Amino acid sequence: MTVNVSEVSPVPSLFSPVSLGKIELANRIVMAPLTRVRAGSSGIPGDLMVEYYRQRASVGMIITEGTYPDHASQGYVGEPGIATDEQAAGWQRVFEAVHAEGGRIVLQIMHAGRGTHPDINGGRRILAPSAIAIDNKTFTEKGEQPYPVPEAMTTAEIRAAREDFVTAARRAIEAGADGVEIHGANGYLLQEFLSPAANQRTDEYGGSPHNRARFVVEVVTAVAQAVGAERVGLRISPEVDLGDVFETDRDDVLATYGTLMDQLRPLGLAYLSVLHAEPGGDLVQELRRRFDGKLIVNSGPFGGQTTRERALQQIEAGHADAVVVGRALIANPDLVERWQGGHPENEPRPELFYGPGAEGYTDYPFLEAA
Repeated sequence: MTVNVSEVSPVPSLFSPVSLGKIELANRIVMAPLTRVRAGSSGIPGDLMVEYYRQRASVGMIITEGTYPDHASQGYVGEPGIATDEQAAGWQRVFEAVHAEGGRIVLQIMHAGRGTHPDINGGRRILAPSAIAIDNKTFTEKGEQPYPVPEAMTTAEIRAAREDFVTAARRAIEAGADGVEIHGANGYLLQEFLSPAANQRTDEYGGSPHNRARFVVEVVTAVAQAVGAERVGLRISPEVDLGDVFETDRDDVLATYGTLMDQLRPLGLAYLSVLHAEPGGDLVQELRRRFDGKLIVNSGPFGGQTTRERALQQIEAGHADAVVVGRALIANPDLVERWQGGHPENEPRPELFYGPGAEGYTDYPFLEAA
């Protein structure tokens, strides 16, 4: 039989375009949501943040650092918010700068849940699925302190948190974001509901995998209805035990995240982002099948920094539609150009990842200045 070459789909390249819902990416390199804590006490993105994101606009899509939807959900000193009109106006300047360079940017909405402290969130209450503290310390304005025992959320408080996500998403889209990403990973509020270790409720939001997935389904559905599913992504991190979520039973993980995917599939979301040590493994690919949409993958801290070779392999092997890159993009604002041309890269300076100033933030050299 003769095969018509024109009918054979070419293998996607890391540098070929792709559509995630209504978001058109020029390439398949996605900037990870990197916590950089440069928003000061006001949580308003300023000139420094505008420049940081503008410099990295050549990636296919930027996912912003986690941004709190209401003040009580702030998880870090210096974290930006989108809880006020002033914060939204700051983000508008970021979005405009990225768009002026031809880039695409989505805002990640992050509720820290029990992963915060009164000396971070302005003395407000700490809410979580259950009254179980993280067995660790966090950095506050008064130095390192143990995480407090949170208050178990009432059903009314669960509904209020859902509406905070919706309000934040509307603010982001009105400010000019190309989309929003709901943070359901890394041990924060949404994953706390998913995890049997953090969620020991006995009502409709706890117990079975279906019940533990309920809040995430409600949040994502409400946001999709508010701003359009084709502009909404969800980030998950099954089996990544950050913040004492402890998802150690593979059968339970598959049941929980599987039912989550089954319920989200009809929405037609822009994408699913998965943080996992084995993006091409059985678990991630089964969730991809059940989600039945575009997948972007992030191997995070597992096995070291995401390299050009690893990113190329993920796309060429068909493991994902795009690859999330973190540390290499911190150090190389023109990473796409460097990877396309096989040029040397700047080395990240981890000691400067978190700080107030431009050093280690906007001062990494571009190729022509290197």
